[in-house]
Amino acid sequence: MGKDRVTDDPAVFQETMGTFIRAFGLHQPELTPHGQPIPVSEAHALGELAREGELRQVELARRLRLVKSTVSRLVGQLAARGWVERSSARADGRGVVLRLTPAGQRAAEELATARRERFSRLLGSIPEHERAGVLHSLGVLVEALDE
Repeated sequence: MGKDRVTDDPAVFQETMGTFIRAFGLHQPELTPHGQPIPVSEAHALGELAREGELRQVELARRLRLVKSTVSRLVGQLAARGWVERSSARADGRGVVLRLTPAGQRAAEELATARRERFSRLLGSIPEHERAGVLHSLGVLVEALDE
């Protein structure tokens, strides 16, 4: 059987991805996709730090897929908000270790609650018999992006 011309058309894929990006709110970098008034990059950084307790700055950069200079600015913004504290790494002294402050922990918890509520509503809007396919497709897309 021949290839499906619609699904093999990069223009259709591009338009579909653009529609998804706009619908999910990813084109508004000053808001999280769940509508919180915080830049998406800061929200992701808070989430990683909340999950781990502390991270070296270089590891945060790796997890967020951002260059070191961008993460340095990002951490500076989080520190200015009073959400992150920096210290020298004990092992080598050159690295920077990041931890959430109590205010950062509260901000991370509020974001996590808003994120859970948004994704719960979104998942509830996907027909149950389609959910596994949606999750699989997202995994395939991430793998393609990693190549």
